[in-house]
Amino acid sequence: MPKQPILTKNAPAPTGGYNQAIRAGQFLYLSGQGPSTPDGILVDSDFEMKVRQVFENLSQVATAAGFSLIDAIKINVYLESMDDFDTMDRIYREVVPTPYPTRTTIACDVGGIGIEVDAVLWSDDVK
Repeated sequence: MPKQPILTKNAPAPTGGYNQAIRAGQFLYLSGQGPSTPDGILVDSDFEMKVRQVFENLSQVATAAGFSLIDAIKINVYLESMDDFDTMDRIYREVVPTPYPTRTTIACDVGGIGIEVDAVLWSDDVK
């Protein structure tokens, strides 16, 4: 099955040698998204707004490929501080449809942006 790169103007453009997502058959692999608007401006308001922007970016890339976050089977969350876990988890539960996918959350250096999230999606409904 050929790999199909996904690119949308409704999410920030890649800043390096990668695609926003790769579709491989019924799977969609979403690259990590940070809290930037589609025009590349970093959301520098409170952490809640950063989390909402990250999931909006993921949703927009998924939509461009014919998927949605309801198709998520694995989500990885990278937090600069685990002090932000409760805020992230609360918003995650609002924006990620149930049944929730598997998830890993780790604390790491994300370059001062606070949060980055990547995901794997699967759907038997995509053509």
